[in-house]
Amino acid sequence: MDDHDGQSLIYREHGFPCPLVRWHNHKEYELHLIVASSGKVFIGDYVGNFAPDSLFLTGPHLPHNWISQVDEGEVVRKRDMLVNFTDELLQAASGVFSELRQLTPMLERSRYGIEFRCPRTIRRARQLMQQVADSQGMTRLGYFLIMLELLAACDDYQLLSGATAVQLGDDLHVDRTNLAVNYIFAHYMRELPLEEVASHLGMKPTYFSRFFKRATGRCYVEFVNSLRISKSCELLVDSDKPVTDVCFESGFNNLSNFNRRFQQLKGMTPSRYRRLAMERLTEQNRAG
Repeated sequence: MDDHDGQSLIYREHGFPCPLVRWHNHKEYELHLIVASSGKVFIGDYVGNFAPDSLFLTGPHLPHNWISQVDEGEVVRKRDMLVNFTDELLQAASGVFSELRQLTPMLERSRYGIEFRCPRTIRRARQLMQQVADSQGMTRLGYFLIMLELLAACDDYQLLSGATAVQLGDDLHVDRTNLAVNYIFAHYMRELPLEEVASHLGMKPTYFSRFFKRATGRCYVEFVNSLRISKSCELLVDSDKPVTDVCFESGFNNLSNFNRRFQQLKGMTPSRYRRLAMERLTEQNRAG
């Protein structure tokens, strides 16, 4: 991220799999648009779902990763469009252009990670992201600032992580954290004891437990349960499977435990979640 080549912002696009898809953090903000595939997003201590036209903003040093759920051997040629930019850019510019200060509340929120939810805002942001991709110099910077102004005015968003970068672990163990997250993601839909993941990383269970909590902001069991609940939300919305089937397909082996965990994390029953999700989808279709 240090090589800006004299430019104020970095535009990138990439597919999946890709070396850039890993648990990591950096000093830049990241505005990240998914254009293809669906899967799991990890931002700080948050675990959730993404799909095409999911739009996120992460603040400096907040760890993040997006892992697509694809068939074995499947390659997504263009999955992501993203822009990285620094605090220094906007702080220096705000001293000259006072209008940029209206971005400050959104940038402060981004330290927890933001997912933008308004379909109209996302459609317009996607157009602007493409204009950023297709331009250079001051023209690119202009489209970028218009996009930030659009997002700063959006009040349909979700804050994601309960912990900021300051509260999470340092960069020294990011590679091991990436290995752990990837292994858990590959196996969470079956019984997955902490000892197995610790062994995979060559750690003793007690040390791995402390290490994982420091790196992700969640204890191991909470992290796995969040991933399973995220999967259950996906199944509740995208299928008409009975809640019992959703429970077992998400990696839980006990219905009462599934219902209890779902209530804890989502504040409602699985059935109510499905009903509200369907209502929101209907409203979005009408608005579109």
